[in-house]
Amino acid sequence: MMARIVDAMNNRGGFLERPARLVAAGLLGAALVVGAPLLLADEEPHPEGGHAVPGQAEDPDHPAEIQSGGELGEEHGEEHGGELGEEHDEEHGGTSLHFPTLVRIIADVVEPGGKELHGYADARSPVARFLLRYEDPIYSGLIILLLTVLFAAGARNLQMIPGPFQNFVETLIEGLDTFIRGVIGPQGRQFVPFLGTLGIYIYVMNIFGLIPLMKSPTSILETTAAMAICVFLYVQFSAVRMNGIRGYLHHLAGEPKDAIGWGMVPLMLPLHVIGEFAKPLSLALRLFGNVMGEDLLLVVFAGLGVSILAFTHLPVGFPLHLPFIFLALLTTLIQALVFMLLSTIYIALVMPHHDHGEEHASR
Repeated sequence: MMARIVDAMNNRGGFLERPARLVAAGLLGAALVVGAPLLLADEEPHPEGGHAVPGQAEDPDHPAEIQSGGELGEEHGEEHGGELGEEHDEEHGGTSLHFPTLVRIIADVVEPGGKELHGYADARSPVARFLLRYEDPIYSGLIILLLTVLFAAGARNLQMIPGPFQNFVETLIEGLDTFIRGVIGPQGRQFVPFLGTLGIYIYVMNIFGLIPLMKSPTSILETTAAMAICVFLYVQFSAVRMNGIRGYLHHLAGEPKDAIGWGMVPLMLPLHVIGEFAKPLSLALRLFGNVMGEDLLLVVFAGLGVSILAFTHLPVGFPLHLPFIFLALLTTLIQALVFMLLSTIYIALVMPHHDHGEEHASR
C-alpha cells in the first residue's frame, strides 16, 4: 500500500509491475510475523515452572525446584523450597515484571480453575498456552493488520485534492521519502517502501506498549532480531543486484586497486564479513535493550507508586511513572528513526561508487 502511494506521488506505477519485489516484500513480511517466535528456541521448562534436574527422579509430593536444593539439605529445601522456586523461576524467565496485558487476561480467563498464570508452562489449556507462548507475535500481527488497514484506506480512491486522511498519509510518506533520499540520494526512492514501512512498523510497535493492556513486541529480542535479519538480507540482496556478484565480492575485499590493496585482501575480507554480520546484531540489541529498559522503568516506578499508597488498601497507586510515559513518547520515536537511519546508511554503503559520484555532481 505504501508503494502504491509512493508511485502515485511519483506519477509512475513501476513498483507494482515488478513481481519479484512483491514476492520479496511478502517474504520479508512473513519473516516479521512468523519468524519472531522461531528465531530463538528456548529451553522447554518444567511443568511446575522450574527445570527438572538431570538424572534425578521426580517426586510428585515435592516439586522439582525443591529437589534442586538438595545440596542445601532436604530439610532446608522443604522449609525454603518456595522461595528457591520463585528465585529459580525469575532467573529462568518463569516470571517477569510487566503490566497486565489483554492477551494474558484472556489466557487467565480461559484457563480452567481460574489459576493465575506466570508462563506458558503453567497453563493446562491449549488456548492459554498458545496465547502466552506467542503473545508478542500476536501483538506484532495485530499491528501489521492495523497498518495494512490504515494504508489501504489511504491508498483507495486517491484524489488530486486530498482529504484530511489522505493528506496525512501522503505527508507522512513524503517526509519519509525526503528523509531517505537525503541520505542515499535520488536513487533512494526505490528503497522508500521497505525502509519507510520498517520505520513506521517499529515506531508503532514501540509505542504500542504505552497503551493500557497492550505490549511492545520490540521489548523481546526475537522480534528485533527478526527485523534485523530482514534488513541484513535486504541489504545483501540490494548489494548483489546493484553491483553484481563480482562487484559485491570486490566490495567485501575492500575494493583493492593496486598491489598493496590486493595484498591486504586476506585481512580486509574477514573484517568486512565480520562487520556485515555485526550490523544486524547491533540493530537487534540496541532496539531490544532500549525498549525493554523503558518498559522495565515504567513497571518499576508504577510498582513504587502502588507501594506508596499500600496503607490505604485501595486498588490505586501514586502515578510516579507518569513523567516517564511522556519521555517514552520521545524515545520510542528516536529508536525507530535510529533503526531506519542505520538501515538506510547500510544500503548507501553498498551502492556503486559511480552512483554517489553522479549524486554529488547533480547537487
